[in-house]
Order: sequence, then structure tokens, then C-alpha cells
Amino acid sequence: MPPDAAPEFARPLPLGTVREGGRRLTLTATPEECTALAARFGILSLESFAAELRLTPEEEGTVRTEGSIAASLTQACIVTLEPVAQTVDEPVAFRLLPPGREPQDGPDDIDEIECPDGIADLGEAVAEQLALALDPYPRAPGAELPEEATDRSADAFAALARLRKN
Repeated sequence: MPPDAAPEFARPLPLGTVREGGRRLTLTATPEECTALAARFGILSLESFAAELRLTPEEEGTVRTEGSIAASLTQACIVTLEPVAQTVDEPVAFRLLPPGREPQDGPDDIDEIECPDGIADLGEAVAEQLALALDPYPRAPGAELPEEATDRSADAFAALARLRKN
């Protein structure tokens, strides 16, 4: 998304509103937001998209967010371009960082989202999680690549190796 573009599924949340005991939120995209997200992600359609989230305050103003995302969508088959209906039901976890807090870069750390103005956009955060959950190579049942479309680069390297041995 371009830096100056408004998110299609904006759900701003001031971090200061997450107090002891935490909060539970349900975010549901409208049909218009689904259409805009489908266009952004380059998929045929997004029929529904929702997130169930638990927000828990942590030390130094961070907020741990855990829950799940669920979506019904349609992508184009990479072989036939036929519509392929899919569902996404994925757990999500990330940490929201208050102003001035730097993200940790450890390989075992959960994703951290900077909120320089103290306001997190939960809608954008879960939309990004949906983008990561999309099948990068959707295939219609029975769809096979034609023989001439297969990668034969390994064959070329094997032929070169045989020449080298001679």
C-alpha cells in the first residue's frame, strides 16, 4: 500500500485504552472493505473477513494481541485461471509498540508493530496477516501444468555435468 493511501480496513485503537484485564474485539469487514482488500491483494474476491482478538497490556505500554482471522475468498487457479474458492482460518499473534519503543529482531519473537502516535490500526494489522495466509499457488482440482511448461533447467545442468566428466 502506498504510504499516503488510507487503509481499506481501518480500525484505529489508542493503545492507552487497553487497560488491566485486557480487551476482546471482533473486527468484521464490510462488503465494500472486502472488495477493496481483494483488489489490493490481487484476488478475484473476498466474500468475508473477520478477526477475533484478545488484547493484553504488557510492561512499558506494549499490548500483546492474539486471536484468529477467518476469511472466505476466491483466487484464480495458476494453471487454468478458473476461480478457486478457499477459506482461511489462521491464528495470529503480534505485539503493538507504543511511541519510542523499538522492535526486537529475535527469530523467536512475535511480530511487532510500531505505533509512533500511540494509535494502532488493528484492521491493517489483521489485513496484513490475511495477505500472508493467502495460498501463493492456488490450483483448481485436477489442474496440471502442460509438459512444455515444466522447468527443465535441472536437465540442462545434468547435461553440462555429463560434458564435464568426458
